Amino acid sequence: MARALINLPKTAKAGAVIEIKTLISHPMETGYRPGPDGRLIPRNIITEFVCRYDGEEVFRAELSPASAANPYLTFTTVATKTGTLTFTWTGDNGFSQTEEVGITVV
Repeated sequence: MARALINLPKTAKAGAVIEIKTLISHPMETGYRPGPDGRLIPRNIITEFVCRYDGEEVFRAELSPASAANPYLTFTTVATKTGTLTFTWTGDNGFSQTEEVGITVV
């Protein structure tokens, strides 16, 4: 399991635009780089990131081999109600990781 860091406010006013920052530890190997033995290191990237707010998709990103290791994504959404934001990263070799963070809307 990769280490994921998620930063968003714990509380927000209804209708406020909130900024969400995510970072996940992942090597993001492109598949084009030779290893110590001269053979290409197999591709291993995160291909997709999705954020859902109480089940409704609010942000999606498709990542490519050109993405940096430990991808950092920042985006905004509107705080509509108290609930849970679910963050899912999926990638090569069956990689999938989901994290959840709650937010209270006042």
